[in-house]
Amino acid sequence: MEDLVESILDYVRSDYTDYAVMINGEWGVGKTHFWNNKIRKKIESMQLNGKRYTTIYMSLYGISNLEDISKKIFIETTQLMDKNLRKFMATTGQTTIPEYAKTGLDMANFFGVTQNGDKLDYSEFFSTDDKVLCFDDLERANVDVIDILGYINNFVEHDHIKTIIICNEKELSTKLKSSNLEMKTFIATYLLDKQGELNTTDKPMVEKIKNKIEHVFDKANDYERIKEKLIGETFEYAPKFDYIINGILMRYENNPDLIRFLRENTRLIILTFERSGTRNLRILKHALNDFQKIYEMVEKNYPNTNNRVMQTMLIFTIAISFEIKAGKITKDKFVNIKDNEEYKSILVSSRTLMDNRQFYIKEFDSNYYYNFKAEYRFFKFIEYYVRTRIFDMRLFKENMETIRNTVDTDNLPGYKRLLTEEYWKISDDEFDKIIKEVLENVKEGALELIDIVKIYAYFSYFSRKGLIDYDIKTLKSVFFNGMNLSSLKSSYCSNVEGELSKVAIEQVEEDMDDIIKHFNNLNAQLLDKMYKEKAEEIFKCIPMKMESFYEKFDRECMNIPIFKYYDVYQLFQRISCASNEDIVLIKEKLIKRSEKYTKEIEPEMKNIKQLKQVIDDYLKGKDQSIKIVMLREFSNSLGYILDKYKMSFLPKKEEI
Repeated sequence: MEDLVESILDYVRSDYTDYAVMINGEWGVGKTHFWNNKIRKKIESMQLNGKRYTTIYMSLYGISNLEDISKKIFIETTQLMDKNLRKFMATTGQTTIPEYAKTGLDMANFFGVTQNGDKLDYSEFFSTDDKVLCFDDLERANVDVIDILGYINNFVEHDHIKTIIICNEKELSTKLKSSNLEMKTFIATYLLDKQGELNTTDKPMVEKIKNKIEHVFDKANDYERIKEKLIGETFEYAPKFDYIINGILMRYENNPDLIRFLRENTRLIILTFERSGTRNLRILKHALNDFQKIYEMVEKNYPNTNNRVMQTMLIFTIAISFEIKAGKITKDKFVNIKDNEEYKSILVSSRTLMDNRQFYIKEFDSNYYYNFKAEYRFFKFIEYYVRTRIFDMRLFKENMETIRNTVDTDNLPGYKRLLTEEYWKISDDEFDKIIKEVLENVKEGALELIDIVKIYAYFSYFSRKGLIDYDIKTLKSVFFNGMNLSSLKSSYCSNVEGELSKVAIEQVEEDMDDIIKHFNNLNAQLLDKMYKEKAEEIFKCIPMKMESFYEKFDRECMNIPIFKYYDVYQLFQRISCASNEDIVLIKEKLIKRSEKYTKEIEPEMKNIKQLKQVIDDYLKGKDQSIKIVMLREFSNSLGYILDKYKMSFLPKKEEI
């Protein structure tokens, strides 16, 4: 870097120049920081004929016309010539004027407000040999780049002002080619058609249009021509990371524990940065700022956390920041991964059973955790923080408690090790022990039903590889019986497809068909069981806890056939004991529900018909009263609902 600094200073020292120099580098590598902290200070310490050089810096970011550049130069120049301002800056140690202050100073000058009656020395406007102009963010301007370079050329060619341009030529090239692309494509197509070349088959259509655009609108060539005239030297700024890492870490020196940890793990930071495939230091700085928050929260709430876990958090924070902020992936790639166990399950499936559906996750892990062993390497609270900018304390505590309980894999249940750890990482002695333990769990039905299905996929794979002494027929028998026992205490699985997608069952599909069919039957029974429990819980609120009934019914039962799962006679007794007002409210709710969720609640129509029959039988021979009228209208509403389906839900012999 010192050679680069010296080369730029040699340009400034030159007696006569009629060219500018360019500092070219990718976004985020620290070009502006390099100017402010390495180049500018040294230029301003140099003298010409007893006068110190003055640097005038302008960012072209968002500039929409050339007049804006002139205004910026004027503001910078007049402020730096103000004696009182220079004196204040020298006294306070200020080296630059904040942007908001420049606005106020400019307005003060405009309205003739000066301090102590001082006037600007206009002769300094005509002194150009001690000025150095720096134009930054050339590729971010909203003005045609060719026009900007032509404007800058006036200072260089006519006034011989030393001028430094900072930009990212790679992005500039993309901008030149992609501007007004739709208009260019339309005109290129029109010209090709007029010239009779549009429908020829000598070249693909896309290639012909691309070539015509380049021929007619080749701004890139215009840029190269004016650059050749204006730019005498182009310096590539691609700093070695070791050169600037210390400067980045210095910002954390007010936290001795954090900066010690970061310095001890500098190599990890560098490796992760390099593996990101970018040179964007800006993203790295943001990632380290995020990690500062994470580190301090862990130290405050979970002191003495394992150092390996903290190292993994550091890698993950930097990695996930680059993946999301560098635009390498869409933000939703990690959204559906809820915890480390699911993350590892996806990895195990992709590696053991060669499942390529989660290829990106596998590549992410292989890239950033290459040669770094850690059992816990997906932190949902960090992913959520980087993605949304919200530090979720609930997620944080859930993750940290899980880390405390499971970071030592020796204490994990055997079945979890099979689902979350590559089997080849388990020693032969441990493997046999785990297989026996898991098989015993399956026989006893001690695992969740969905987990037994996933484990069967691995056992089938192990059997075919000769790693276990069980044939497929024996395994199926053991797992079928285990599933039957498990279903007695398992919960209904609502996301079957999502759960099974974590395991590449296609690799052992011929062995899985019977298991999955049996699972689907048992899971359907669990759904019935769940709905029966829900129906009991909700309908028992009638008639004494009607507010609770309405709240639960609206939240949980509007789109499920809940009436299928409750005894019709009990339901009638409860409704008949409700107030007249509640009978009307329930009736209206059922009508609205049938109109909005017609298809979803169809399975309950058999019970709805039975309920109507029970009410009608009760009403026969009853004297008129408000209650009787309300129940009759309730029955009529049930009839209205049944008419929507235009079918009989009961065999004739069962009809009441």
